[in-house]
Amino acid sequence: MKDSSVKNDYIEFWLENGIMFSRFREGVEVDLERMKGVVRLREEISEGKNQYWLYDLSNVKNITKEARDYADQYGQNCLHAVAVLVNSHITKFIYNTYIKLKKPIMPFLVFTNKEKALAWLLEVKEQS
Repeated sequence: MKDSSVKNDYIEFWLENGIMFSRFREGVEVDLERMKGVVRLREEISEGKNQYWLYDLSNVKNITKEARDYADQYGQNCLHAVAVLVNSHITKFIYNTYIKLKKPIMPFLVFTNKEKALAWLLEVKEQS
């Protein structure tokens, strides 16, 4: 059961049992303007409080470099940890390799299995 939710025409966010979830509409291409919308909506639902986020990218068709750069620079506030859900083991490998090199400011890991992603987030939350 959703505690609360916000959405626009390409993504929905909701809070459920202390975890923030998001899901893109099928086939979305995320450009800079859409990424700015994602960050705004995430900040809106967070209400200034840090969240544990399950960020589902499995429906995304493409994310532009400008959108990725924006998320890297402005999209990390109000977060304790992020589990990203993708639909390809190759994508998972690429993202996790990039994350190891980039060393994010919070726990951040990419998964292809929603249950494993959620379990990891709950484990990180419990250890905090």
